[in-house]
Amino acid sequence: MNYFLYPYVELDGGNTYGDQMKHLQRFAATVVLALALTPLVSPQVGPQHQPPPAAGEPRLPDGKSQQDEILKADHQKDLKDAAELIELAEQLKQELEKNDRHVLSISSLKKTEEIEKLAKRIRSRLVH
Repeated sequence: MNYFLYPYVELDGGNTYGDQMKHLQRFAATVVLALALTPLVSPQVGPQHQPPPAAGEPRLPDGKSQQDEILKADHQKDLKDAAELIELAEQLKQELEKNDRHVLSISSLKKTEEIEKLAKRIRSRLVH
């Protein structure tokens, strides 16, 4: 049975299509809001004086700390992924606004999955 064509058919767990659509809209709004507020709540980190590196810390041929370069690369990846996350969230929001409230496209569902994967990827880099 095609659940996308019947808006009030009960789906798994007794939820109607309308309930799922509301959940998807709330999810998209939460992602957009979280991304918009992130710069406001993240600490402003200025230049910090770091202690001299330990004698056994690996160095790159140019003398830079390998650990520092890895952290910088991860930060650049986080910025790139966050920009992609914002773009996907905006696209999802536009799709939800223009589509009839009783129709949910497969591309919208795929966008939510991609948003979730990007958020998890960013979080995993920040935790490690």
